[in-house]
Amino acid sequence: MHWKEEKLLPYRLGGLLYTPALNEGIAEKIGTIPDLRALALCLEDSIRDEALPQAEEALVRTLAALKKTDHPLLFVRIRSPRHLERVHRLLGPAEGLLTGYILPKFDLSNGEDYARIFKALNEGRENAPLYMMPTLESGMVAEPGSRTNMLLRVKRILDSVGEYVLNVRVGGNDFCNLYGLRRSVSQTVYDVGVIRDILMDILQVFSADYVVSGPVWEYFGQDPEGAWAKGLRAELALDCLNGFIGKTAVHPSQLPIICRGLRVSREDCEDAQRILGWRHEGLGVAKSAAGDRMNEVKCHRKWAERVCKLAEVYGIQEAEE
Repeated sequence: MHWKEEKLLPYRLGGLLYTPALNEGIAEKIGTIPDLRALALCLEDSIRDEALPQAEEALVRTLAALKKTDHPLLFVRIRSPRHLERVHRLLGPAEGLLTGYILPKFDLSNGEDYARIFKALNEGRENAPLYMMPTLESGMVAEPGSRTNMLLRVKRILDSVGEYVLNVRVGGNDFCNLYGLRRSVSQTVYDVGVIRDILMDILQVFSADYVVSGPVWEYFGQDPEGAWAKGLRAELALDCLNGFIGKTAVHPSQLPIICRGLRVSREDCEDAQRILGWRHEGLGVAKSAAGDRMNEVKCHRKWAERVCKLAEVYGIQEAEE
């Protein structure tokens, strides 16, 4: 089964690589970075306040350089609704290179403003929408007493502009910072109970209707079998099990591991294809391709759609890999 591009696009981000917008050398390097599918040029936390005008000027120059190259999906991480409007004016026609904007600390304090702005930005852009990727990472999101209700209200805001929401992101390090926590290279974010609970609540509210991307893994290196890589693989496996798709990346060395981790097993792919192409007369259940588990068309269809989309974008993970 082949999917329309707009259905696959949220899955194509892989490891979204973040770089400060001040990094003007990135335009020359992108062709040398394996598995670079999406790039975020950051104007937010990675840029000191006093350097923001300089970073905005560098962003304009970077986009001008990227216009002449084959480039990955491009996003700009802005600071606030007002900043989004300013960057939109600053970029002018260069904004056409962007797939969209990343909206930090998205919650009830700014969600309606972002939704209003994106409706305006997309007027007349029916064939090439400008997408948003809201990031859930603020203290308002973490507040335990009101979290579920708040998340449901945020979702209603996103549903009002759902055609422009490419991906929902989470700020694992921002949540850790609220409690003064930090995981080691041998621990996953799921070992940090208070953070795990926040992430599970986000998935419960959003993952049925949106692709939700996993939190950043802050360790990296050159040895693909080093402790940093083993930790990344362990956390990525738990990301996938729990419903996250893709991951924020802070270093190019992380990208091949993330993209390989998004491949699906051959058994899963075969079962998913059978479920989506169900041919059993009168029956809603059958043995798997390997004959060792049950496939039930009503219960497993959504899982099958996700597996087939991942397989089309990232391929099959062979048993020996």
